Amino acid sequence: MAGGQERVLRRRIKSIQSTKKITKAMELIAASQIVRAQGRIAAARPYQQGMNRIVLETALGDPVAAGRLLGTPEQVQRVAVLSVVADRGLCGGYNTFVFRATEKLLAGFDADGVEWRLFTVGKKAQGYFRYRGQDVEQSFTGMSERPTFTDARSVAAAVLTPFVNGEVDQVMIVTTRFLSAGSQKVEVRQLLPLIDPRETTADDDGAAAGTTTTPATAAEPSGPKGYTEFEPDAAILLETLAPRAAETEIFGALLEASAAEVTARQRAMAAATDNAGELIKKYSRIMNRARQDSITTEIMEIVGGAEALRAGNDDDTGGLIIETRV
Repeated sequence: MAGGQERVLRRRIKSIQSTKKITKAMELIAASQIVRAQGRIAAARPYQQGMNRIVLETALGDPVAAGRLLGTPEQVQRVAVLSVVADRGLCGGYNTFVFRATEKLLAGFDADGVEWRLFTVGKKAQGYFRYRGQDVEQSFTGMSERPTFTDARSVAAAVLTPFVNGEVDQVMIVTTRFLSAGSQKVEVRQLLPLIDPRETTADDDGAAAGTTTTPATAAEPSGPKGYTEFEPDAAILLETLAPRAAETEIFGALLEASAAEVTARQRAMAAATDNAGELIKKYSRIMNRARQDSITTEIMEIVGGAEALRAGNDDDTGGLIIETRV
């Protein structure tokens, strides 16, 4: 019995050791991808900031034309939602947190009587929403780990078309914001109409300084200085810039989601490697205890057998009658 248990435990330990090697390799790969993902975010940020500045200058040049393309709509009857998750699992709660935020957002729209259309990025979203009976209008896969600007354009074309045609009043995006290697958070924000860059600057400055700034005071340093002349008109230029700015925002969101995914995978694989080590220690102790019990049992059986033989010999010798004749 003990020998069979020892064989089972030895086989299980060997299996866990193989799994530990795999998780350790995946941890190292994810750790190397984090640095690369951070570099891509940093490289794309100047273009995104420049696009925001141009949109702001154009919107200030013709505030009337910027009414529908910039700011927050007063009434929302129809909305499009873009949910960004991963193509693969093994990344802890990364996908689950985005799914929960998306479902909470959709439930709020249902409660308010707002019609919604769902778009997803990531293979995991297809099975998740299909299993729950929620219709996905269009899904994009194969771009979560290394997104390109071409991928962002294809996603933007799908979510921009309903907005440009007037089929939806607002486009929301649910994604994971990469703050640092140790901090990521799920973010639900408006994608279209474009957020006024002055409001974003005010929020960032207020958060950095730990104070609250009013929109009036925050708009003064962030607005364009001097006179800007537009050719063609600001209204026509804004219609061209708005889709490009949305593509830039989606590309930035895909890059940050990619960095957050590999970071979550690195942490998950590190935890799995540690857990595998703990299991190996646990089963090794159990196996050693079983082996010691088996050895002790065998020794007891040998000693007991020897004692029985010795007792038998003594009994035979004590009952023997020896006669001596001369």
